[in-house]
Amino acid sequence: MAEKAIRELTFDEPLLIERSVPGRVGYSLPQYDEKCSFGEAIPASYQRERPPVLPELSELDVMRHFVRLSRRNYHIDGGMYPLGSCTMKYNPKINEAMARLDGFGGLHPNLPVSYLQGALALIHELQNLLAEISGMHAVTLHPNAGAHGEWLGVRMIRKRLIERDGSPRKLILVPDSAHGTNPATCTLNNYKVVSLKTGPDGVLEPSEVERLMGPDVAGIMVTNPNTLGLYERNITTIAEIVHARGGYVYGDGANFNAVMGKVKLGKVGVDIMHFNLHKTFTTPHGGGGPGAGPVGVVSELEPLLPVPRVVKRDDRYELDFDRPRSVGRIRINFGNFGMHVRAYTYIREMGAAGLRAVTEMAVLNANYILSQLRDTYHAPHPELCMHECVLNDKKQAAHGVKTMDIAKRLIDYGFHPPTVYFPLLVRNALMIEPTETESKESLDEFISAMKAIAGEAESDPQLLTAAPRLTYTGRVDEARAVRQPILTWRSRGQEPS
Repeated sequence: MAEKAIRELTFDEPLLIERSVPGRVGYSLPQYDEKCSFGEAIPASYQRERPPVLPELSELDVMRHFVRLSRRNYHIDGGMYPLGSCTMKYNPKINEAMARLDGFGGLHPNLPVSYLQGALALIHELQNLLAEISGMHAVTLHPNAGAHGEWLGVRMIRKRLIERDGSPRKLILVPDSAHGTNPATCTLNNYKVVSLKTGPDGVLEPSEVERLMGPDVAGIMVTNPNTLGLYERNITTIAEIVHARGGYVYGDGANFNAVMGKVKLGKVGVDIMHFNLHKTFTTPHGGGGPGAGPVGVVSELEPLLPVPRVVKRDDRYELDFDRPRSVGRIRINFGNFGMHVRAYTYIREMGAAGLRAVTEMAVLNANYILSQLRDTYHAPHPELCMHECVLNDKKQAAHGVKTMDIAKRLIDYGFHPPTVYFPLLVRNALMIEPTETESKESLDEFISAMKAIAGEAESDPQLLTAAPRLTYTGRVDEARAVRQPILTWRSRGQEPS
């Protein structure tokens, strides 16, 4: 009864417009010159015929309303966020402070180059740092996100093949263990996807690549470590096969936080790769952006990088547009610069030893969770993993409990659910990535919650199928929410228009 009362109290909370009391004021405006006529300053076509309907509230009413709303949101500063593949890690606040420095936060991108020297120096240094960390020859910071970086990388493969052979070829190999954006990237670049199946142990087999790598194949897109959380140990042999037949190897670097400081992908056969700064270098993730997906290339492809390039001539930084082989400009300004400041700060704070420790902790944390839960939940690949582990509901399904039920019940225990139903090659997957930023204590709390839920699945499965119970809203019809969204506000009791 108490749980029900909590839900009803919070769910039925009036909106701001419904709290309005005529005459109540929560603001003060500065005095203005009475001689000034707003009617003269604003063209008639822009003037309203009647005042807008706005809530009339005190400052306290407004403050409490928005604070209550903020408490309904789950966020990384409030608790563990074990989304596999998405890598929701803590963002150090020193990064935020640096991004908000007046010289960075208040900088306009269209200022003359002479006023941009500090920003260009940071861009130049970050490009070099990412190249060193990854083993690539050169890096561009232009792409807005990882998917944008993928698009650029495959675009460069296409242009290089036309330059070299007069034809871009027609196909690209994409493993079933790759990230979901890879096939879309191929389609946007006018390539058809050839699905490449992983072997029984969850990694790619060179023999399968050799069988499919024909004269029409432009290359292969490899996510390494892959979405099963496993390192593609045959990557060098696979790269040799692809290169021998004139193709290129694209490395999806979304999971780079599992190998950073340990493996330089540019040294094991990868020709192009993108970085997700939010996944590896602690820039914010979620909410639709802004993102950053820098791209690194080997020396053969460096002339194709987008313009402008930041170059250093003597003691001055300049924007180089004189690059005739470039794929051109891929966005108006130079990437999402604030993300670059955050990533640069993080790299400088950590240093080489710190970045290696990040990888070690990310792998250790994931394997700790796997070791503690693989007897409670089914683990399709129970061997050592990298940065994330994959479980499923095979044991709980015997009691009528599904993956979604487990995820929803986890909310009642105070945790954001892990990624569910991905990767697609694992039926009813639960994909868990703790990241390096979680302590052993928080991991133990998560593990205890997962074990308790497994026990509930046996003793009281209805508790899970009705979850969540302690949230502001109960379980929603997610399919209907996508297909029939309500995108406009209406007052309580008003029928949809």
